[in-house]
Amino acid sequence: MTLPTETPTLERLRHRHLLGLATYSAQEIQLILQTARQFREVLERPIRRVPTLRGVTVVNLFFEPSTRTRISFELAEKRLSADVVNFSTSGSSVVKGETLKDTARNLEAMKIDMVVIRHRSPGAAHFLTRCIDAVVINAGDGAHEHPTQALLDLLTISDHFPSFEGLNVSIIGDIAHSRVARSNIYGLKALGANVTLCGPRTLMPVGIETLGVRVTYRLEEALEGCHVAMALRLQLERQTSGLFPSLREYHARYGIKLEHLERYPDLLIMHPGPVNRGVELASEVVDHERAIILDQVTNGVAVRMAVLYLLAGMPEAAEAA
Repeated sequence: MTLPTETPTLERLRHRHLLGLATYSAQEIQLILQTARQFREVLERPIRRVPTLRGVTVVNLFFEPSTRTRISFELAEKRLSADVVNFSTSGSSVVKGETLKDTARNLEAMKIDMVVIRHRSPGAAHFLTRCIDAVVINAGDGAHEHPTQALLDLLTISDHFPSFEGLNVSIIGDIAHSRVARSNIYGLKALGANVTLCGPRTLMPVGIETLGVRVTYRLEEALEGCHVAMALRLQLERQTSGLFPSLREYHARYGIKLEHLERYPDLLIMHPGPVNRGVELASEVVDHERAIILDQVTNGVAVRMAVLYLLAGMPEAAEAA
């Protein structure tokens, strides 16, 4: 495996862990995207495996349900020839009352090198770095951040636009409960994009404008002049009741429909998945040629290979918190 041939602004990451994109520089993000592009070429080969992480043990520590992220990480690890251990709470000592700290320390006693963690509590990944010496990658912690999802979104956008400078991206939906929105805001702003947030007032965090984004409560205003519209899943499992009247009314006011694609002929549609058809996006929009949702899924494996590769190669580096 060789590094990308394009000239990188950095040769390696300044961080030891990937806890979020809030502290990652534009140069670090570009290095990850550039490395992911080369791994994407590897995934097009007849033999889609490289020996880069041979001898490295990675534990996937998932305390919340996941399909795309968990499978994507596992595929990425196996494509890099890592030794992979999958952990789920249902068949573990967590059901007997074992804490995250004790679970992690017991796993580390088995001589692991990297941990990919998804947890319902914001800050769980950061907490884990205080408990173990292994490299920690955040696969989503509550409503805090989901950095690898944002990175694969950035890679997907970069496939369609030569630069992020001046690009208009609208993130639409349940902003208040979305870790995807926060990571995308940090990543897009770092690379120079203009970010607009749109959704019901009850699903818009107070003071979110301090992150340098524009806020609107009207879908048409969010789509006007927009290059990429990213719809977010309504996270009903994290919500209290009464935040909006009904799913039907939500779709009527904030759902992206075929008429929007006809009105804005250059608009691209993204969604982190899983999609609630007929809620965030009309079914015809999900299946439309300008919906690049499956491209996001494809890019997920390459991005996670890049993250694993770059972080595994620098265990001695000082962490930039």
